[in-house]
Amino acid sequence: MKKTVISVKNLVKKFGSFTANDNLNFEVYEGEIFGFLGANGAGKTTALRILSGLSSPTSGEVIVAGYNAKKDPEKIKKNIGYMCQKFSLYSDLTIRENIMLYGGIYGMPKTLIIKRTEDLLDKLSFHEYSDRLIADLPLGLKQKLAFSVAVFHEPKIVFLDEPTGGVDPITRRQFWEMIYETANRGITVFVTTHYMDEAEYCNRVSIMSEGKIVAIDTPAKLKEQYGAKTVEEVFIKIARPDNRPHPLPSPSRLSGRGGNWVGIE
Repeated sequence: MKKTVISVKNLVKKFGSFTANDNLNFEVYEGEIFGFLGANGAGKTTALRILSGLSSPTSGEVIVAGYNAKKDPEKIKKNIGYMCQKFSLYSDLTIRENIMLYGGIYGMPKTLIIKRTEDLLDKLSFHEYSDRLIADLPLGLKQKLAFSVAVFHEPKIVFLDEPTGGVDPITRRQFWEMIYETANRGITVFVTTHYMDEAEYCNRVSIMSEGKIVAIDTPAKLKEQYGAKTVEEVFIKIARPDNRPHPLPSPSRLSGRGGNWVGIE
């Protein structure tokens, strides 16, 4: 039986009279790679901030890693990893210093930090770079390191907010190999992306529009439901009312971006 690590029931988030998240309901399971997709302004970033303990819901129940997002946001933060769109490591520190710093922030024992630091440097073949400043590394290596640091403390869930933006195709593929390896260890990977081919790599995908979850299922079942060959075609059919198989919210806020139809809010 699948173990639920994220449970969202009737989530509503309002900013004054504006509703950013409108009655969201979904679950995410242990070891799952869950794609959270939608166009600019769809409400994804707002939901992601609530799930990661950075914002509080207006109403509804949100349980992440066993903790209530409204009552225990600090406990959520201790049990998750987070990699944001913008590079989050300290450019004026070395690779080794960054890893050890974050180990301390996560509250890990010093002996464990030292051991895992050496293990991580071995795994990434980064020993030759270990005393180089982060600022001197190419973007691909930076992103690999940032992801590795986000799961350094073995969290129950890691949230990835457009983790492969700006990297080359080879590095992107290598990054997704790291994601699969992480999920195989039982860590849930909750990922947002504007690359539609990456949605195909997820166990399940949700698509948001105007604050609502419009579709949620495996890529294969979504393609079958919408009569599409790719998840990108599914998104296009959702975005264009004359192609939709059933009534959906207004597509007025859905827009293309660089040839890909999914963007980040």
